[in-house]
Amino acid sequence: MTTESASAPHPARNVRQTTAAPTTTAPISPPRRSSGAAVRRPHARVPVRHRAVVPLVATDCLAAAGVLAVRPGAPVLLLGPLLVCLTLLHTYSGLYRTGLDPAALDELPGLLGCSALAWCASAATLAAVSPAHSPGWPVLLTTIAATGLLACAARAVIYRFQRWSAGRHPRSTLLIGAGPVVRDVAEVLYEHPEYGMRPVGVVLPYDTPGADSALPVLRSVGDIHRAIIQNSVRYAVFAGAPAGNPAAANLVRLLAARGCCLWQVTSGPGSRTAGRPAAGHLWGFACARLDPYPRPGAGLVAKRVLDALLSFLALLPAAPILVLSALAVRISDGPGVLFRQERVGLDGRPFTLLKFRTLRPSDERESATRWNVSHDRRMSAVGHFLRRTSLDELPQLWNVLRGDMSLVGPRPERPYFVHQFAQTYPGYKDRHRMPVGITGLAQIHGLRGDTSIEDRARFDNHYIESWSLWQDIRILLRTATALFRFGGS
Repeated sequence: MTTESASAPHPARNVRQTTAAPTTTAPISPPRRSSGAAVRRPHARVPVRHRAVVPLVATDCLAAAGVLAVRPGAPVLLLGPLLVCLTLLHTYSGLYRTGLDPAALDELPGLLGCSALAWCASAATLAAVSPAHSPGWPVLLTTIAATGLLACAARAVIYRFQRWSAGRHPRSTLLIGAGPVVRDVAEVLYEHPEYGMRPVGVVLPYDTPGADSALPVLRSVGDIHRAIIQNSVRYAVFAGAPAGNPAAANLVRLLAARGCCLWQVTSGPGSRTAGRPAAGHLWGFACARLDPYPRPGAGLVAKRVLDALLSFLALLPAAPILVLSALAVRISDGPGVLFRQERVGLDGRPFTLLKFRTLRPSDERESATRWNVSHDRRMSAVGHFLRRTSLDELPQLWNVLRGDMSLVGPRPERPYFVHQFAQTYPGYKDRHRMPVGITGLAQIHGLRGDTSIEDRARFDNHYIESWSLWQDIRILLRTATALFRFGGS
């Protein structure tokens, strides 16, 4: 019996009336499939929180563009820098990290503040370049207010639609913890489908002897994996703080790696989530989003801006080299110039990495599980040259521009090896605290190809702990000099 087919109590009153405490894990059987049926891979799905950000960014940009369009004599060239500045300010202010039940009016002060900064910076730039087009204070204040109010109104429409859509199609959710809080949260989610969550199981990560729940109880990692795959679990709600418990902290990373959006709820006087006062609530429960790893806010934004700028500038002069390399691969090895492979990135989330094909594997299993192919006799002379010069890595500039990767960071690895190395080398999972990169501190010290994984993990974690923007620039300069020594694998 799967957790999907378990007799989950949909009426809220049944949750409170349940008295039987299951002492064993509810059996979960593997999903049935025919030999020719395609298996859905949970790694490929886009996390819920990332999909929800897209309409917010779009409406914020449309609001600013609309205000600029109706302004008499406004230069069109001002639009690009204005939108970039506004998006970065909204990201830094947390306006794209909405709660479970966001309210547009709560965000109005932040929207007005970011609008003021973006428009003032744009007006100052315009005054320096073209003083004749510089707006006066009345026009500037009106523009700031119009941008903030229009963005707020658009967000109100988006939030209303999201609540309506979530109520019609609630997503499978795991509850983590034990005690009355878990039972009360389950009752709330059944009574209020607008939160978009449907509980399908309870996870006990704290060595709890029993649980008062009518939902299936999951105890082992295998049970959790099967429940996530079979029920397409998209949310996980922690009752209590997981930070002080190693087992719960590992569970946070496990669920994040499977694409789940994580929340933490607490109750009682002075409720705090993740070490700070909660800004949102789940029907009165203090609620905040959980991140697998703490990250530097402003520093990460600056790192992303540097990545986007440098990768865009690098793609322009690299275009002829990309064309010639693709042509050489096509003539030497036939069709299929680009090689696409699943890798594990920031917070354990998977993405598709791009490279020039230097070897055609016999099947997908070889591609996913073979460690090193640098001495494979099937590789052509073109493939050897691309690997020695690292030209096969050039398509990853597109990964950087998209935001899948950074220019500098721990090298991404395949899910098969991430699972193996995480069990063998302590601290290996901690590498995913920062975006993965094309090059890194380990690579400029010669740790690439068939080298020590333990050493790589140590270098990567040191890079994260001592990160600075100047360190990224220094690593990029050392990588550029190393390219002339043909140090590829």
